[in-house]
Amino acid sequence: MMSNEYKSRRDFLKKSVIGAGATASLAGGLNAFGKNQTGKESQRLPREVWIATVSQHGISAESAGGMRDKILGLMEQMVPLKPDIICLPEVFLYSNIPERPPLDQSAEKPVGEIIRPFAEFARNHQCYVICSTYTEEQGRYYNAAVLLDRSGKSVGEYRKMFPTEGEMKRGITPGPLDPPVFETDFGRIGMQICFDSQWIDGWNKLYESGAEIVFWPSAYAGGSKLNSFATLFSYHVVTSTRKDFSRIIDPTGREIAASGRWEPNWTCAPVNLEKVAIPTWPYYVDFKKMETRYGRDIRITTLHDDEVSIIESLSADLKVSDILAAFQIKPRKEYLESAERMNTRVRNKMI
Repeated sequence: MMSNEYKSRRDFLKKSVIGAGATASLAGGLNAFGKNQTGKESQRLPREVWIATVSQHGISAESAGGMRDKILGLMEQMVPLKPDIICLPEVFLYSNIPERPPLDQSAEKPVGEIIRPFAEFARNHQCYVICSTYTEEQGRYYNAAVLLDRSGKSVGEYRKMFPTEGEMKRGITPGPLDPPVFETDFGRIGMQICFDSQWIDGWNKLYESGAEIVFWPSAYAGGSKLNSFATLFSYHVVTSTRKDFSRIIDPTGREIAASGRWEPNWTCAPVNLEKVAIPTWPYYVDFKKMETRYGRDIRITTLHDDEVSIIESLSADLKVSDILAAFQIKPRKEYLESAERMNTRVRNKMI
């Protein structure tokens, strides 16, 4: 259970104004130099989540301890933006250092000495942290992503479903084929790790479990397939990489924030989870009526070739579920499930 202190903070954040550019364009995100800050204060939306992600691009150290200090230093740069969650790259402590220690020295049961500094950061700054590291249970080793809550406690871990052959030769055990979803105080999240992007199974199961954001710690950037996953499954995808650049991708497949050439090591931006994907057809006939009724309180984004539309509430007083109910619209997931059930019934009649 979350303490009253952290519940109060979350409630405060929902109601407070933020002077860090909440009204800024999302396309460029926010960074250590405070770009896109307008100086204006803006009311935070109820389901607005500030996401930060790290890229390890160009960062090296002589030891895991040295890498720990450098990554914590990057995280401290994010503090003025008050991120709700920070995602760190795949087994970052043991990457870009001269020699990787054996698993019996680098794996632990969370939260141990290795993860503790990041748990302390989470507690001190009251944010979630996804810490990708090696974990151990009953003599088996996993490439895992550990979710730390705002109090610094471990909520649980996702274990990489599809380690590479090289990892398994080193002693890494494949994780369960049914990835967990985690309930946070801002929404439901899931994880995949690096090589998992070569299989669609885990991404689909997270969709079926209602994940709204999927975090992807990785050794590489992943390319356009991640944008496709975001569009296909209508959730946000957040990457955190050891090389190249890290991104925040929305359900339209658009990158709303990314690190890059000039700010290579982290980015932070808000996303609004008060949105839902619907089939454009047959519901497009009501779009003009929605805009007439709700005006600037909603945003409708249509992927014309995909025939998928995103309905988003831009008002603290309006829920997307109320919009859908008013116009008798099924979310895309429910619409497809209904069609699948009917297909099954018709097939069964043919037997």
